[in-house]
Amino acid sequence: MATLVRYNRIPTFFNPFYGRPVINRYQNVNPNVPAVNVKEVEAGYQLELAAPGLKKEDLKINVENNTLTIAYKPEQKAEETTQKFTRHEFGFSAFERSFRLPKTVNADAIAATYSNGILTVELPKVEVKEEKLVKEISIA
Repeated sequence: MATLVRYNRIPTFFNPFYGRPVINRYQNVNPNVPAVNVKEVEAGYQLELAAPGLKKEDLKINVENNTLTIAYKPEQKAEETTQKFTRHEFGFSAFERSFRLPKTVNADAIAATYSNGILTVELPKVEVKEEKLVKEISIA
């Protein structure tokens, strides 16, 4: 599960040979999972997922337990084709991406659009009232 803010789970001083090479640091580990850009804007966060060639009806977005999940499961068609390919690389496989939402996101007002192969999810911020940690107690 990914979060909106990326953090290092194991410090590099703990085991310097454990970390990934700098070249692959920002590349996807699994090539079947689409790349995602997350940026903070004034009104909230904006999540952009690269999903070219997909239909917006096939993408499913839901929020459960403060976790945003974007999933795609292709329809399995049993087609008979008479074409013979020398090389066949086109194909879409199922994927699912999950993001833990911060407390400042209003889950009821999340909106999504799909245009030119980019799924854009708007995550609006909501004001979080901070509780007063200091309380004066009178002595009886």
